Order: sequence, then structure tokens, then C-alpha cells
Amino acid sequence: MNRPRHPVYWDPEIETLPRERLRALQEQRLRRTLAAAARSPFYRRLFEEAGVAVEAIRGLEDLGRLPLTTKDHLRQGYPFGFLAVSREEAVRLHSSSGTTGRATVVLHSARDLEAWAERMARCMYMTGARSSDVFQNMTGYGMFTGGLGFHYGSERLGMLTVPAGPGNSRRQVQFMQDFGTTVIHAIPSYAFRLLAVLEEMGIDPRRDLDLKTAYLGAEPYSEETRRRVERELGVRVFNSYGLSEMAGPGVAFECPEQNGMHIWEDAFLVEVLDPKTLTPVAEGEEGELVLTTLDREAMPLIRYRTRDLTALLPGPCPCGRTHRRIDRIKGRSDDMFIVKGVNVFPIQVETLLMGMPEVGRDYRIVLDREGDLDVMTVEVEVRREMFQGDVKSLKALREKILAALKSEILFTPRVQLVEPGSLPRTEGKAVRVLDRRRGS
Repeated sequence: MNRPRHPVYWDPEIETLPRERLRALQEQRLRRTLAAAARSPFYRRLFEEAGVAVEAIRGLEDLGRLPLTTKDHLRQGYPFGFLAVSREEAVRLHSSSGTTGRATVVLHSARDLEAWAERMARCMYMTGARSSDVFQNMTGYGMFTGGLGFHYGSERLGMLTVPAGPGNSRRQVQFMQDFGTTVIHAIPSYAFRLLAVLEEMGIDPRRDLDLKTAYLGAEPYSEETRRRVERELGVRVFNSYGLSEMAGPGVAFECPEQNGMHIWEDAFLVEVLDPKTLTPVAEGEEGELVLTTLDREAMPLIRYRTRDLTALLPGPCPCGRTHRRIDRIKGRSDDMFIVKGVNVFPIQVETLLMGMPEVGRDYRIVLDREGDLDVMTVEVEVRREMFQGDVKSLKALREKILAALKSEILFTPRVQLVEPGSLPRTEGKAVRVLDRRRGS
């Protein structure tokens, strides 16, 4: 796609579109999207059951009249119930694993894939990536959308793209050295694994590599984790948000301000609702992110409940983009667990731990039941030198962690300090919570 480039903006017209014109574009695309969705078997039935005539929806103020779409709806529509074009016009599908029930499927037309690549190029260009960069993609390909989304965006931008995939960390390091990699994409837990391997190989990333930018996403992580990766890897880390139901990564992305992620409102209508009442919350207040696609042909989704918890940030961004920003994802509404009547999110624990210099790069929360009582144990990897010094230092660190956790979650968990590399590792998303109470 040929268009004049700007030193800061990939698509200056869209990225800086005045709010009133952006709203008009959204309303135009919403009407088109509803007409397309009504051609799919599932939405045709859902709209009829809800008594909604899509032609009566004229503006954004009518959005609340439309029914919400859930993950269960996608399961019910498996495999082609949400398809709004002919089967021949769909050129790709991505599917969930189905490990927790019937799988879900998301379908794309050729135009959908072009639009996705364009949004991803917009995201990466916004952070300073240019065609002169070398991009190494360290996430999975295949049914997982993260790898392919970044891959096609990188190629659209013009970067030399290294589709390394996940794992095989020593080979990843070799690639970075041989090809002069400047930009990487990984899940946060794998970034920590990469740092450990660099240490084992005696490589100082600041001195021995050309890295300048890292994109982290696919699992919630704290600001403390971001700053630690930046400090140890010698890069700027940008937060990425997406989900396969919305195509994949590229729904929202941080700009150089690193203060919230711009959600591309030319492609998505954003709502933040109270997860219990399903009513809108005020700007700046935390709630569940609900998204409507505005620029998808094959499988439009209307008011999809992401289950991700965030807030719309108030005020304009100094970067000049007019698209609103969402806060860092706190977690999913279904990630929360309850111990002793208290609601706990794993990211609360991570925020505390990653802010302590004595703590290593990994932790795990284990939930057990002893008699009628819930017990929470936080297993924490600490720096190796902590086990080589005075035992009193370890005891003091444990007390420090206990006090911080009690102050945050309002009860006292157990804390177990372990050496680096002791906790289980996976090539995919980190398993932060092991709940052994189920079935007890």
C-alpha cells in the first residue's frame, strides 16, 4: 500500500483523525458491520431472539441495544456459524485448542489479512521500527495468532524478518549475533528465560548485541517486569494487546510515551463495562473490555466480551494520536482466584516481587486446601548469591516479601524461596497459578 510516510506516523491521516471525524467513520463502519454480521447464521438468529433490527441502529448511542457476544457463543457457532461471507471467500482460520471445551474458530478473508498486516505495521512503526531494522520473532506460529500477526506486519513495514519461533534459546542468541537483530517479539516469561541463557553464555546484551526494541504481550505482566527487562536487556519494551477473536495482536499498542496502549478505533469500537452489571464504567475506572470489529469481512464480532480487565485512560496523548488509550491489562476476570474470601489477581503478586532487586525472574502461586482452610504459597526464585551468603539475609528477604504481600492482599500467605531455575519452565505462556484445591 503506497502512501506518503511521516517521521512519526505510519498512516498520519488515520492516526491523527479528529475525534468528530473518527466518530463519523466508526458509525459508518458499524452500520456496514451490522449488515454483514446479520448475514451469518449465528447473528441472524441472535438478533432475531433479541428483537433487534440492525437497520434501526444508526449511531454509537444505540450500541447498548445490541446483544453481547461471548466465548460460549463462539463455541456454539463452531465451525462456520459466524461466517458472514461465502465459504470460498474465507482464506484462513485460526482455532483454539479446545482443552476447556469445544474449540472456537476465527475466519479471515484475504482483505481481513491485509488489514491486519497494515495495523501491525502501524503499531511497530509507531515505536520507531523502520525498514532498516532486523526483526526476530520468538513466538509461536500456526493456530496461535501472535507469531503470524507480527510476522506479516514486519514484512509490510519492510524489516528483514527472522521467523525463529519459540524456544531453542541458544540458537535464538546465535541468530541475534549473526543477523544483527534489533527488534524482538516474545512473551514476557520467555524474555526472562532469554536473559538467563544470555547469562549462562557470558553475553552482555548491551555490549554484545544490537537490540534496541522488544515487544511483549500475550500474557499479563507488570510495569516492574517491563522495567526489569528494559534494564537487563538494554532495550525499550512496548506493550502489545490483542486476542485471536479480534484477529490477533495489533488491537492496541503502546506509543513512545509508554503510558497506555492506543486502541485503533478505526477498526474496533471499545467499551469498558462492569463485569457484574454489564453497564459502562466511567473513564479511568477499571472494568471488562468489550470490543466490536469495524473492519472485518469474514467474521465480524459484535460487542465481544474479552474478559480482560482494563480502563480507558483520560485525556489526549502527547504523541498526537487521537485514538484513545487503554491501561495495561490487569488480568482476566476469570484469572482471579479467591483465598480466605479475598479476591487475588496474579499480577498483584508479580508487581510486588519484580520490584525487589533480590528477587529473580520467576515465581509461582500454589493453592492448596488443608482441612477446611485455603492455603496460598508463593514460590519465589531469588538471586543465586542469596543462597551463598548469611542465612539471616534469606530470612530477612522472606519476611520482607511476607510483609509486602500481606499489605497488598490483606492476608498472610506462605513464602518459599528457591534457587534460580528451580521452578518449572514452559515454551509457551507461563503457568503462574497452580490450584490444587479443585475437587477437594
